[in-house]
Amino acid sequence: MNNCPTSLPLKNIQIKDRFWSKYIDLVTKVIIPYQWEALNDRIPGAAPSHCIENFRIAAGASEGSFLGEVFQDTDLAKWLEAVAYSLETRPDKKLEETADAVIELIGKSQREDGYINTYFTLCSPDKRWSNLLEGHELYTAGHFIEAAVAYFQATGKDRFIKIVRRFADYICSIFGEEEGKVHGYPGHQEIELALVKLYRVTGEKKYLLLAEYFINQRGSTPNYFDEERKSHDDTYLFPEFRYFDRKYNQSWLPVRNQETAEGHAVRACYMYAAMADLAAESGDPELLKACKTLYDNIVHKRMYITGSIGSAKLGEQFTCDYDLPNDTNYSETCASVGLILFSQRMFQLTRESKYVDTMEQALYNTVLAGISLEGTRFFYVNPLEVWPEACEKNPTKFHVKTERQKWFGCSCCPPNIARTLASLGQYIYGATEDSLYLNLFVSSNTQITLGGNPVTVSMDTDYPFGNTLRVTVACSNKSDFELNIRQPEWCSAATVKLDNETQAGCKPESDGYIHLKRIWIEKCEVEISFDMPAHLLYANPQVRADAGKAAIIKGPLVYCLEECDNGGNLSAIEIESNVKINSNYEENLLGGTQVLTMEAYRLDEPEWGSVLYREVPSVKNRTRIIAVPYCLWNNRGKGEMLVWVRVK
Repeated sequence: MNNCPTSLPLKNIQIKDRFWSKYIDLVTKVIIPYQWEALNDRIPGAAPSHCIENFRIAAGASEGSFLGEVFQDTDLAKWLEAVAYSLETRPDKKLEETADAVIELIGKSQREDGYINTYFTLCSPDKRWSNLLEGHELYTAGHFIEAAVAYFQATGKDRFIKIVRRFADYICSIFGEEEGKVHGYPGHQEIELALVKLYRVTGEKKYLLLAEYFINQRGSTPNYFDEERKSHDDTYLFPEFRYFDRKYNQSWLPVRNQETAEGHAVRACYMYAAMADLAAESGDPELLKACKTLYDNIVHKRMYITGSIGSAKLGEQFTCDYDLPNDTNYSETCASVGLILFSQRMFQLTRESKYVDTMEQALYNTVLAGISLEGTRFFYVNPLEVWPEACEKNPTKFHVKTERQKWFGCSCCPPNIARTLASLGQYIYGATEDSLYLNLFVSSNTQITLGGNPVTVSMDTDYPFGNTLRVTVACSNKSDFELNIRQPEWCSAATVKLDNETQAGCKPESDGYIHLKRIWIEKCEVEISFDMPAHLLYANPQVRADAGKAAIIKGPLVYCLEECDNGGNLSAIEIESNVKINSNYEENLLGGTQVLTMEAYRLDEPEWGSVLYREVPSVKNRTRIIAVPYCLWNNRGKGEMLVWVRVK
């Protein structure tokens, strides 16, 4: 990969972190077992999955009909990927036996030619590859490829990867530029990045070439989907595709000519991640330029302060620059997972910290908000303002749930959260032969070879509530390498000490990293203290929903107001621009969290009586408000929530 920084093997990273360990524990002890029960339809009151039963029917082990979405298989694929990451760091014989058994079930459902897909096998065996626009066949295949690669790397067992290689080989025989092959590409992108993973673990170049073909073919003329729709006879799996817009799945232009993030946000980010992978493999400057342009459009004009994307419910998509409503937005959890995947690859390509800043923003806020502290309830949609009564009675807000759900009929987000949390270690560090990047500040230990010598690096921190990071570098031989510590965008200044001596003039370079290049001897201690005051952050005035308002920020965390702390009608609260924000860590609140308090004003509602409109403005009364991290909202029951607060 042209000496790009790579993630470290999960097995080489031991996480013992005050903030993150509770989530890692949740994955292994609660989330993975709970989701296994959900996939088997054993959660009382939860939306049915039928996922495992579909495979049993396809394998001939059960009788019945397919139920669920056309992409229902992917819930199992992502669950298996989460299991793989968990097994790599925390071996579990019983869990591995369960995974092995379900992998055998997948193998038994596989057709003679290698094809795997329970929907088309059971419902439309003669319709394979005839509806790429809606059918999700390649998307589903991609998730199984990712899961199999992860399982092989975690366990060393090759049964699963052999199954998916048969499938991938079959797909390679179907698609391509050669005469007689299908000249199409995925309606929902995902397989492109999965094929790159399969290429990297097997060395089989045809997988890389197929990924390149799918990316290069997309948006070409004539448009494949326009031609495919002519044979649909006006029948659709999803009614909205009757009004298909090429921007919806990013096929309106060749990818190198796209300059704005358009359409379905998950599709977009999975595609951008694959584009970044291919740019790393080929060194294609046009592909890299397109990735940078699309990233900049997202982050500077189309992303919420919580790192969520996709503001429209219809199509779960981007709309236009600065259109970021707070109470009707979609902000699918999967979209933020996709943004994390894209951002990580852009860091690896460029070594610039701004991409890690975005990764951190989405991870600490939207992804964590997608799951309850108990690990058994989930958000699909992530609003920044909630008024429960309106959400339940206003049809334009029906998609905004006022409480996390046990499961969903379309349940792509819960297993996506599981695989993201289970693989947290791969986002913490980035490494080359002679440099180590500290990207996420998570208390952990890792063993790595740097400068030709084995090195142990440990981080200890109270982040994201504390502002100090302590790094210990230990090596038995003199090792010449560079330690690069990210200075987050929200941090205006940092103090660096090396073996307890303050390093004068130690500032981040243009890439956003503080570079410590030296010969490391035996054991060295690095301490960095970030300037981390709680503060207000304002939006560009073109973001109409946030004009005259501010968000409350501390470190990487966005804070919000909840009704249980501040009473109802949160929109009636106003703070001053120079408000003093106090912070306090409360051990017994929400599993232990930092709380921000400040003086505010509230519009007097009782004095209005029954009047709806009048000429006299409201009286403002002094009050005191409490803000908690957005990622923890709705863990104390249903109620109002607000991120953007009016500013006096």
